[in-house]
Amino acid sequence: QVVALCLSLSPRVRALTGAEELAMADYPWQTTVQNGVETDVLYPGTAVDRLRSVLGNVLALGSLDGPWTEVRRQLLAAGGLKDDRSTSHAFNDDNHCDLTTMRSEESFKQNEDGSVAQISRRNQLGPHIQAASLPELGVGGSWSTCTNGAHITPPNDVAHVQFSSRIAFKLVWVPPKFEEFVLVDDEGRELKRGRPTGQVPHISARQSNFALVKGGKYAQAAEAIAAGGGGGDCKQGGVDGSTCAAA
Repeated sequence: QVVALCLSLSPRVRALTGAEELAMADYPWQTTVQNGVETDVLYPGTAVDRLRSVLGNVLALGSLDGPWTEVRRQLLAAGGLKDDRSTSHAFNDDNHCDLTTMRSEESFKQNEDGSVAQISRRNQLGPHIQAASLPELGVGGSWSTCTNGAHITPPNDVAHVQFSSRIAFKLVWVPPKFEEFVLVDDEGRELKRGRPTGQVPHISARQSNFALVKGGKYAQAAEAIAAGGGGGDCKQGGVDGSTCAAA
């Protein structure tokens, strides 16, 4: 049996976790202004203000350990999406687990050139994005885009390639039992985790979800949790100002 022993460290040597860095940052990636609009330098299709709002919402979430139907509603609302028929797939299968915030003009791109593998060249999501996005989170739209291709660096998925956008967060189920999930940001840093109950996605979907990111940066937080490292809550420079040792 492995027991985590938390040893206090001086605050002067404590590193910030990903979640703390994000909470302190106005926007955690480099931006510029183009035609009067704040624009992400690396992924210019990102709706910057909207992503900023989503990150704030996610970091403010309470427990995600309750019934899955309620947890999922919280994730949709935090991401700026309505809970309706058009979003019923979101976080409910293996693949539609990326919360992406894209500029309005980007939302009508449809992978015409086939740059995203295993995605239709007529992947027209624009009308659905417009209809399901909550306007109060900022200009642009939100959608639960496909994870496949996220194991590659840089990611070759719908968000980063079709929409030239960062993800606000990705849901990854934690092996080996897949009873817990972790939300990670565009760099793979842990934001939140939950252990929902009730009618969660089928075990095969949860296993496949992790398989889609295995080998890439988005799997690392889940792997750390599975290894008992805490994924950010109890490790070197953890949230509580502690480090962990195995005994």
